[in-house]
Amino acid sequence: MRFVIVTGMSGGGKRTAMKMLEDIGFYCVDNLPVPLIEKFMELLSTPNTEFSKVALGLDVRADQSFEDAQKILDKMRQNGMVYEILFMDASDSVLLRRYKESRRMHPLCTPDSMRVEDGIRRERRILEQMKKKADYVIDTSKLLTRELKEEMDRIFVQNEEYNSLMISIVSFGFKHGIPADADLVFDVRFLPNPFYIEELKYHTGNEKEVQDYVMSFGEAETFLDKLTDMLDFLIPNYIKEGKYQLVIGIGCTGGKHRSVTLANELYRRLKHRGDYGLTISHRDCQD
Repeated sequence: MRFVIVTGMSGGGKRTAMKMLEDIGFYCVDNLPVPLIEKFMELLSTPNTEFSKVALGLDVRADQSFEDAQKILDKMRQNGMVYEILFMDASDSVLLRRYKESRRMHPLCTPDSMRVEDGIRRERRILEQMKKKADYVIDTSKLLTRELKEEMDRIFVQNEEYNSLMISIVSFGFKHGIPADADLVFDVRFLPNPFYIEELKYHTGNEKEVQDYVMSFGEAETFLDKLTDMLDFLIPNYIKEGKYQLVIGIGCTGGKHRSVTLANELYRRLKHRGDYGLTISHRDCQD
């Protein structure tokens, strides 16, 4: 039997993940009271159980001790119970935005502090150890629902080897500012600008004519070769150090031609290169 504990930050996508697990055949139980967790797990361990795939959603709640839940899980693992932990996460700024959009209160807000920011900080402290023990950490800060589904399928359907690094490739225009969350930034303004070619000016790097023009210069291919080689060195070391999110920014002047083309090419090169998650977005490109 495959047993998955689904937990993480409130607003990080736990309920969406549970729904996706349900869609692929998991029997899902959410918000089970802490005192019932041990009994539930014991029932699943009985011979000839009818369930082959089970997911248990575990929330931080103001009215029960998450520490007690962790102790029960540790005890069950010591007794030979095999389970996996899926931790759903997102950056504090994204969580705050999601709460503002939904107009919901954070579950850890108290009469003394009704601020969502305080609830997020408190929850992150409570979940610190659980995150360290997690088998899978999915950061949904930049994930589309479709991309999250791909990650879930990769782990729980295709059963591929998994690490928790999510790489986001972002094209942008320097005149609009560097992405605030970029870890690595590369300037491709050394390449000739298609903006000054009349028949290419109003097209983008998502279109073949622009791609062919940009990639016709040997420097573009050389840049991609050297960048890919560097990332082949960096990515395993980021994974080794437990990094969950890597944002690679590729910028040109306006963010429509050169940066988009090279971001697309880098995505193509990295897509089947490792067991990390990979997304691409074009911040300043409007087709």
